[in-house]
Amino acid sequence: MSLLGLVVFLSFLYIGGLSEEDSRPDDVHIGAIFSFGTINGRVAKIAMNAAVEDVNSDPSILGGSKLVLSTHDSNYSGFLGIIGGLQYMETKTVAIIGPQVSGMAHVLSHLANELHVPMLSFTALDPSLSSLQYPYFIQTAPNYLFQMTAIADMVSYYGYREVVAVYTDDEESRGSIIALGNKLAERRCEISYKAVLSPESLTTREEIMNELVKVSMMESRVIVVHAFSVVGLRVFEMARKLRMMEEGYVWFATTWLSTMLDSTPGDIKDAKSIQGVLTFRPHAPVSKKREAFTSRWNKLSNGSIGLNPYGLYAYDTVWMIANAVKVFLDSGGKISFSEDSNLNGLAGGALNFSSLSTFNQGSRLLRNILHTNMTGLTGQIAFDSDKSVRHPSYDILNVMGKGYKQIGYWSNYSGLSVVPPEILYTKAPNRSSSNQQLDHVVWPGQTTVKPRGWVFPHNGRKLRIGVPYRVSYKAFVSKDEKTNEIHGFCIDIFLAAINLLPYAVPHKFILFGDRHKNPGYTELISMITSNVFDAVVGDIAIVPNRTKIVDFTQPYIESGLVVVAPIRKLNSSGWVFLLPFPPLMWGITGAFVLIVGVVVWMLEHRINDDFRGPPKKQCVTILWFGFSTMFFAHRQKTVSTLGRTVLIIWLFVVLIITSSYTASLTSILTAQQLAPSIRGIESLITSNDHIGFQVGSFAENYLIGELNIAKSRLVPLGSPEEYADALTRGRVTALVDERPYVDLFLSKYCMFQVVGQEFTNSGWGFAFPKDFPLAMDMSTAILTLSENGELQRIRNKWLNTRTCGQSSSEDPNQLQLKNFWGLFLIGGVACSIALLVYFSSIVHKFKQYIPQESEPSNRNGSKSLRIQRFLSFVNEKEEASKNKWKRKHRSSTGMQRHESGIEREGHNGDAYLH
Repeated sequence: MSLLGLVVFLSFLYIGGLSEEDSRPDDVHIGAIFSFGTINGRVAKIAMNAAVEDVNSDPSILGGSKLVLSTHDSNYSGFLGIIGGLQYMETKTVAIIGPQVSGMAHVLSHLANELHVPMLSFTALDPSLSSLQYPYFIQTAPNYLFQMTAIADMVSYYGYREVVAVYTDDEESRGSIIALGNKLAERRCEISYKAVLSPESLTTREEIMNELVKVSMMESRVIVVHAFSVVGLRVFEMARKLRMMEEGYVWFATTWLSTMLDSTPGDIKDAKSIQGVLTFRPHAPVSKKREAFTSRWNKLSNGSIGLNPYGLYAYDTVWMIANAVKVFLDSGGKISFSEDSNLNGLAGGALNFSSLSTFNQGSRLLRNILHTNMTGLTGQIAFDSDKSVRHPSYDILNVMGKGYKQIGYWSNYSGLSVVPPEILYTKAPNRSSSNQQLDHVVWPGQTTVKPRGWVFPHNGRKLRIGVPYRVSYKAFVSKDEKTNEIHGFCIDIFLAAINLLPYAVPHKFILFGDRHKNPGYTELISMITSNVFDAVVGDIAIVPNRTKIVDFTQPYIESGLVVVAPIRKLNSSGWVFLLPFPPLMWGITGAFVLIVGVVVWMLEHRINDDFRGPPKKQCVTILWFGFSTMFFAHRQKTVSTLGRTVLIIWLFVVLIITSSYTASLTSILTAQQLAPSIRGIESLITSNDHIGFQVGSFAENYLIGELNIAKSRLVPLGSPEEYADALTRGRVTALVDERPYVDLFLSKYCMFQVVGQEFTNSGWGFAFPKDFPLAMDMSTAILTLSENGELQRIRNKWLNTRTCGQSSSEDPNQLQLKNFWGLFLIGGVACSIALLVYFSSIVHKFKQYIPQESEPSNRNGSKSLRIQRFLSFVNEKEEASKNKWKRKHRSSTGMQRHESGIEREGHNGDAYLH
């Protein structure tokens, strides 16, 4: 290369270098729109100015360019904020920080879209601003969607189901509360009432008081306050006057409260008004960079205001713009503006819209901002694909007067934790319920006991409880027609559970039904969803289609569908003739046969030749006579009145026994023709037999919907009497019903039994609206009743009946002794009376026929001799005893006559001698 060429080349490089250097602008203008009289406005202004100073002091950032920040005070006015935005569009501004509130952001975002000027805000955090509708609007702090998610997680963590939202009627609050409602719904919670206040400048204490009075009448005691600091503090002041900052209440406040506590704790006049409130603060990890800036703050602010997290976001937002501009300039980008052709027609007039210019490289700068990946005062700064701050997180604070203690963190990564989010980011995300954890809280009223979070409203309305008006199985639920009181097994359990609750539950029972048939329980349950009833109490089965529309308590009795059929047994044994009587019945009957034989023998032995003879013959006679009475074939005749009386009564007993035996044996022997083929639900499905079900029970829908049984096979039945009649007459082959009903039915009708196993597994519970807090408390009370034995006591009171078809060891085909004890009693009494009369007569005759002889010297020998004479007298035929007595009587009379003659003769001799 020649010397001339080298000079030309070096000259070109020099000139090119000067051109590139000259292409960099001297000033890069950015704007900020805030109400600088607010807490965040004051903090943001100080932090942004410090950031601009730090950027300009580092020549490696913008090279020879200088970052120039212009600020516009919107002075709480949306209109002035819009004017400020328009002014910036006239002054070649490459980016705007702000506006402060979402209402202005919605308007100015359209302007930014048209003129391609990126807008960055760390305080306008309405979730809807992150949508695709506003591509040039960037939220550099986590928007309120994440904060509302944190609140929903905490509500679910503490087991609450309903909250009351208190908020101002502006764009930011409306969008945030909508987000809260959606997040609560995902956790099966809800906003039960929205207390809407006028925007900040229009809100009055009277309005706040009126809304809080309404809130105090609500059931929910969990309240979320989302407002600006001035309105928020007034809400708490009024709440304390209404005694709503005491035990039983749960208060959540969004980041406005932590911002005030960090920056201006002196503005809180009454610290007790916020005691126990839970609030949130955007999380910023501890770092040397943050500590250094915090130590500078007092100097920067001159002690006028404290630093809060939004001051950190303000500082980082300026650096985000500066870094994006650096990348833009370093890549050869040139900042230029041009007229917007869409505004040419608006030229002229006082409003010179044609002066507004489009930032030609605005889309490139926007991309650079969204690709930011830096470490700032708030930690690692980056954006997700939806323009959201990556890994948003919050500190959770428990307010203690004008201070607070930190009880944990919330992050979109792992939920609630006592471990800082930046540590959790190094581990796999875990949002399981067991991993959610917070430290202890001091709740309003200076208590560490978690509030219940709801009470019954103080508006005087009692809980409306629907009760099925049953016409059968009234042991479960029934109405006393005399007193009009509702009672029964289910009612007693409900009242016992209510009495265990630590609060009163005013309620009233409302009967549902037409008094002629059992009501449809599905219809009754659906009346909860239509707000006719607040709950349903009764024999309500917990089945899947019902759990979709209501919540049930813990089951208080097990239930399940079973099949009931008539008891029919097939008997082909050679000993089938023994089946009508159980062994005890056979034994008692045989014993009475012998007893009657012995009694009649004793009554007839002395006067009837048929009952006399050798001992062997007499034993045979006793056995023969006793057993022959069973068949009316006895050949011995009875002649005594007592014997005939005993025999007549015994023959009556025999007639009943033999008739019953014949009927039972006939039933057993013919059972093979009558026995059904049903052995359980499987055989019932495959058959074409008719099936009975209880009116109102879920059995009908289950049989049709789940088992695909034709509706034409189902026969509705209303009462146990209808069950028995339908099964006996063959109108239905089997009955399908719930176990508790079947147990009561079988306790009354023992000719039926359960066949097969239960084919559903459920229970009975009390029904409440979805997520109704009382359902959980009632479940706990039912478990307590089960543990202390009260549940079993109530069951014994109403349902303590023996299920003869299941629990008895007796064969229902057999005729039990208890069926005939009256007959045997009559026979036994007759025999006893006859024997008593007979022995009285024998003793009398013995004393008459066998006079008392002179007592020998041996007294024991005299007794033995007399017993022998008595037994001999009893064994003698009565005619022989009479003959002996007559002969003895004549002999005794003759002797007396002879002795009288001798006596008279002696007297005459004496007289003669004299």
